[in-house]
Amino acid sequence: MPPRKTPATPRRRECLQIDLALQGGGSHGAFTWGVLDRLLQDHSLEIAGVSGTSAGAMNAVALAAGLMAGGREGARETLGHFWRRVAQTSPFHALEMGPLAAFWGPDNPWLAAWTAPWRQAASLLGSQLSPYQLNPLNLNPLRDVLQATIDFERVRSCHKTQLFIAATQVRTGALRTFRQHELSVDVVLASACLPLLFQAVEIDGEAYWDGGYAGNPTLLPLITESPADDLLLVQINPSLRDELPTRADAILDRINEVTFNASLIKEMRSIALLQQLIADEGRPGHQYRNPLFARVEALRVHRVDGGAALAALGAASKTQTQWPFLAMLFERGTEAADRWLHENRLHIGQRGTLNLVEAFGS
Repeated sequence: MPPRKTPATPRRRECLQIDLALQGGGSHGAFTWGVLDRLLQDHSLEIAGVSGTSAGAMNAVALAAGLMAGGREGARETLGHFWRRVAQTSPFHALEMGPLAAFWGPDNPWLAAWTAPWRQAASLLGSQLSPYQLNPLNLNPLRDVLQATIDFERVRSCHKTQLFIAATQVRTGALRTFRQHELSVDVVLASACLPLLFQAVEIDGEAYWDGGYAGNPTLLPLITESPADDLLLVQINPSLRDELPTRADAILDRINEVTFNASLIKEMRSIALLQQLIADEGRPGHQYRNPLFARVEALRVHRVDGGAALAALGAASKTQTQWPFLAMLFERGTEAADRWLHENRLHIGQRGTLNLVEAFGS
């Protein structure tokens, strides 16, 4: 009688490595929180590296700290804890959690009309006085939020992913990319330092402003230092607006959107140009003297685009921290990530799903 065969053990689904490029965009970063939450639930994906700017930097450090504290579920918990603490900085937080919560929802036109004059007055005051005059004590509620929710020792020692955080050096205007071992509360605040709202953040004798001016986010560290060949951009600043802005506030908002997308567009165009030059040479898999060419050749780019949906909310909404608004953005982010996974999961590891020339021009 032949020996009985042992049933074959089911093969574990291969884990695919991806890099994440997380844009900044104020409270719209809660959309990215939703994207991350959905990605963390997909055990077929492993996040190899994250490049983040401003709100993207905050999501990145929350992700890393949570991964070290409790794996994927720990990361989801830490991200949720961070954004709930952000909501607690809202002056209306107690009302939002009370019986009148529905009134404070993001879709209430009466609330928008009531608060509009106050927002306009604050904007006018901010355009006339610097944060050094308006906030001489340099108070920043985000510092307290970060200190209360993020363990930076875990961030710096995280071996489950790599982090790259961008800031703009005020003196030179150059991009500074902070590596994981350098990360701190000050580095993240520097990456999110809008110069008309906050005083510049000093690190090692240099003053820094928001990283979005020079890299929103920066992609090169992911290409050169992460092992993943798939790069997923989570874009929350709209690239396209069909209507011509004619009001002064709308013009300024669009200028800011163009400014904070400029560095990303340049990097994407450079990648597209290099890939086209390599393809024109007709030498796939060639042993290049510069390893950057091999990395660019292998790169597959993808995008979860929240820009179009978030654009309808208006630029002023980037400073809204009410919990109903953040929760709505989270839901939109999870839905967008779920759609992207449904449509593109099979392409990860095979081909890029974002046409760089169509998306960012030539």
